Amino acid sequence: MNAMERVTAALNHTKPDRVPVYPILSGISRKLVGASYKDWANDPDICARALTATVKEFDLDCIVTLVDLSVECDAWGQELIYPEDEAAHPNYQNCVIQDIEDYAKIQKADYRQSRRMMMMIETCRKLVAEAKGEYPVIAFVFGPLGTLSMLRSQQEMYMDLYDDPDAVKQAARAVNETLKDYCRALMETGVAGIMVDTLFASGSIMSKKMWKEMEGGLCSELADVIREAGGLVMIHNCGQKIYFDAQIEAMHPAAISFLYPPDDCKTFAECKEKYGSQTTLIGCVTPASAVIGTDEDWDAECRASIDAMAAGGGFMLATGCEYPANASFDRARRMVEIAKTYGRYDEH
Repeated sequence: MNAMERVTAALNHTKPDRVPVYPILSGISRKLVGASYKDWANDPDICARALTATVKEFDLDCIVTLVDLSVECDAWGQELIYPEDEAAHPNYQNCVIQDIEDYAKIQKADYRQSRRMMMMIETCRKLVAEAKGEYPVIAFVFGPLGTLSMLRSQQEMYMDLYDDPDAVKQAARAVNETLKDYCRALMETGVAGIMVDTLFASGSIMSKKMWKEMEGGLCSELADVIREAGGLVMIHNCGQKIYFDAQIEAMHPAAISFLYPPDDCKTFAECKEKYGSQTTLIGCVTPASAVIGTDEDWDAECRASIDAMAAGGGFMLATGCEYPANASFDRARRMVEIAKTYGRYDEH
């Protein structure tokens, strides 16, 4: 099987030759092309070459275009800070939204006027051309509440949700209208689907009821747009106690990438039993384990994820969030090797 066939089998809940694998090598990929973090995050040629290099160097089964969570907020002119060795982030001393009254200023934006959105579209186009159908390329998009929080700060927006939820909801809808157009443009590049980061759909941030009210409907609309464009809908959420049930109801995702068991499951094995037939499970190796503990600890965690969730198919081995941008590549190599050996279905 090639990577495309392997991932397709996993998404169809059938058994491929082995477990598909992709440690999420995002910022660290810059090292493969000798680029600075800022150049990697802003130049489509550099970014595409780097992400493509991860597939060739480590024999990954797919690419997910997670660059940073500040791509989408660029459409509203949010000032960003580019640290030398970590992902870009908003300048929270100069947020677009300074107080509750400023939410009214957030209107639907033209993604074509956003330098970073257009950079990601071009990156996806280059990645798809390089993949030649041999492995899937999945675009990564921060969801509406997440994008809005980059214009205000997560803590301040969360307080605003209690003080004036209607103001926040109106702005989130304007953001989502922009994201819909952006997703359509991403799908036109030939990507296989879009992974939406639904950070707020977790018990570590807000209640399930609040998420349904504030973002569930918007995410449902976004998922419909992706499907209408012929794409697979995927979810990424590395929060604790994430809401599988509410998100599956809202978005009907083909796959969920996650780090912790959902709120109604105590273990990954229970998650597999409860949700394994409804969506493909992606994860769930702790990214920090790439820089702490021993190689044996890392290997054991990789094998434990396979043991808990690989049976019968419908599983991809991955880190539960981005592989540390300044770590060694060694443990990424070990994960791939474990998928190729321990993850073979003819041995389980």
